[in-house]
Parts: sequence; structure tokens; C-alpha cells
Amino acid sequence: MSRYVVGLTGGIGSGKSAAADCFAQHGIAIVDADAVAHELTAPGGAAMPTIAEEFGSAVLTSEGALDRAAMRKLAFAEPEVRTRLEQILHPRIRRICDERCAAATSPYALLVVPLLVESGIHKQRCQRLAVVDCPEEVQIARVMARNAMSRAEVERIMAAQATRKQRLEAADDVIDNGGALAALAPQIAALHDKYLELARIG
Repeated sequence: MSRYVVGLTGGIGSGKSAAADCFAQHGIAIVDADAVAHELTAPGGAAMPTIAEEFGSAVLTSEGALDRAAMRKLAFAEPEVRTRLEQILHPRIRRICDERCAAATSPYALLVVPLLVESGIHKQRCQRLAVVDCPEEVQIARVMARNAMSRAEVERIMAAQATRKQRLEAADDVIDNGGALAALAPQIAALHDKYLELARIG
């Protein structure tokens, strides 16, 4: 990718989408790996024939999309299932995201990837890494309220992600989203100005 790319990541429930929305309000192209994953696993999505062949009809909805709840249960019960699904999806997601970052017309592109630190290749894909951070108890409460999950389910998802400490150690910039939503905008306005300058000189 030839253009300046800022990676945005954070644990589940940290508020990545809210932060990305703030960058979008500054006219920045947002490339969201989760959105690409949904495209690939929607009815008629490019990954669906391979997923159906690999896992069978039990993980498909009646419309032919990926049944995410069924897949999640299967993947957390059998870790190798998750690995097999990632082997199908991740290379496709990465390729599409990198193509969209390269095609972005804004001064820099924002690449939103939940597992960017875990991938181990964020330094090759991004010139800068911003981490949306909040206390773990806040993450748990948000996800339980948003997704109607039990605490144990949320904690299991978090256990499969990088720790808060690992993300903070990898970060070039930290966005504090532990409080009110209104506190995000000024932080992101300041980062936006910084990234414009870095993109101009870099």
C-alpha cells in the first residue's frame, strides 16, 4: 500500500466504531475489516461456498449467509474450527482491506481491525497504530448490554484477544474511551491533525 494508513484497534466493546465514526466526520476513508467480513459471509458472499464446503449446512442461515451465532458456538467449543474459519476469511479480508486503503482518496486511510495487534503484521500494514482503550469492566458491561451475552461469554471472547497491556504496548496513540462518548471527539480531532501532518511528510 502506497498511501498513509492508520490502524485502529481495540478490544471488544472498547468503542472502535464510535471512534471510527469521529474520523469519518473529518472526511477520512474508513476501511472496516468487520464490514468486509460481513460482505464475505452474506448470502452470495465470496467466502460462503468455501465455508459451506468446510463446515456444512449447520452454520448457514436459511438465506445462505453465515449463521454467526452457530459458528461462534462451534468455534469456541472446538478451537481448531476457529483456526479453519480464520484461514478461509483472513487472507480474503486482508486483501480487500489493503486494496481499499490503497484506493482511498482522503489524505490518510483508517484501517479498523479488531485483531490487528494479534495478527502480528500491523507494522507492515500501517504507518501508525491507534488503540481505543477502556477498563475491562467497561468492555464487559457494554458487550453484555449490546449483544445480550452472559459475562462468561464476553470473558471467553476477551480471553481469545490480546490483553489490554499488549495492545497499549503496541500503540503509537491511545484513545481513552472509558468515559462519556463526548470525550472522544476532541481526542480524535487532535489525532486527525497529527495524522494529516504525518501523511503530508511521510
